[in-house]
Amino acid sequence: MTEQHLAGAEQYHILLVEDDDGDALLVEELLYDTDLPHTLARCRTAAEARTALLAGPVDCVLLDLHLPDASGVDTVQAVQTDTPAAIIVLTGLDDARAGVDSLAAGAQDYLIKGKVEPDLMQRAVRYAVQRKQAERANAALQIGRLRAEENARLERGLLPEPLLSSASVRASSRYYPGRAQALLGGDFLDVVQTEDGQVHAIIGDVSGHGPDAAALGVCLRIAWRALTLGGHRDRQLLHLLEQIHTAERAVSDLFTTCTLITLEPDAATLTLHLAGHHEPLLLTPDGAQEVSAGHGVALGIAPGLGKWPRTTLELPRRGALIAYTDGLVEGYAGNTGHRLGVDGLLSIVGSVTTADPDAHLDRLIAETRTLNADRHTDDLAVLRLDWNLDAHIPVAAAGNAV
Repeated sequence: MTEQHLAGAEQYHILLVEDDDGDALLVEELLYDTDLPHTLARCRTAAEARTALLAGPVDCVLLDLHLPDASGVDTVQAVQTDTPAAIIVLTGLDDARAGVDSLAAGAQDYLIKGKVEPDLMQRAVRYAVQRKQAERANAALQIGRLRAEENARLERGLLPEPLLSSASVRASSRYYPGRAQALLGGDFLDVVQTEDGQVHAIIGDVSGHGPDAAALGVCLRIAWRALTLGGHRDRQLLHLLEQIHTAERAVSDLFTTCTLITLEPDAATLTLHLAGHHEPLLLTPDGAQEVSAGHGVALGIAPGLGKWPRTTLELPRRGALIAYTDGLVEGYAGNTGHRLGVDGLLSIVGSVTTADPDAHLDRLIAETRTLNADRHTDDLAVLRLDWNLDAHIPVAAAGNAV
């Protein structure tokens, strides 16, 4: 239905597709005798009808099944385009079966020429338009359901449950698509704790959006977990991930930025490897600051040639690390015309006073989205690791206790 109908002004735009002048005149008179507010345009062929449907708003097509360039039920398929127009087929007395077949082909109704009164014509047009509108609404709902199901499947692959056994370390994460109703992109994260007590984490961002980026993100996330649990670490792990990235990417220009994090509670240290990714933020009782760390090239930019320096930090007894993808800082800082950037993010982090990690992430993301007036075009993922080393039981002591 057109915007006029949605606004409450009832005006039906009708397109008559009929090559016979006599039949066309009868239809015109029938419509004139109804009290249906309408405009009427006429085409003589299916090709002309397709052009007219693309050129302007049409609510209902009155379609003869025997045209110079189309005949029978195929006429319905020849006229159908991606428009909201309902189709009512006009058949002869000896061709009523074709009207029924036309319903299966996509028409909303059929009328038999010579047996149509003004009241019937009026009701047929109104109901056909309403049915077409209902069909399109149901189709949109179905697309929404399928998109939600696909998002749920992808989210399980991109954002799994952390494998943490220590009460001294807690992981919190959030993910938001860049566009409303969009499929998940290639942002991914994961956290696992190995038998030696070390906590390993990754956050990454595959370039681009859509199913190719999401599929590659899922692949890299699963590979990282398997390789980490299998004992691979640091630069060796990144080389293996790059090999998988290169082999699995759908197009050669896809690349992935990521940060590897290893938190060692026994040693009170944290190790970082940055592959084209920005530095995380360190939160301590004294405030928040960006970590100074060495950088390496993103995965897939120069396969086999990447060098990723190791950065090791001494940890305070209590603190948190926030790693994120660039969708968090690339939005605008209100009406300033400038991007939020790291400095703007640090300002927001410092203004959020809640001690609850999940509430902190929710408020942090809400603030950035508000400043950007919900104009986000890139996906964003955020991972927060909190630790309390005073509550940590060393692996050796835990083993002796057992």
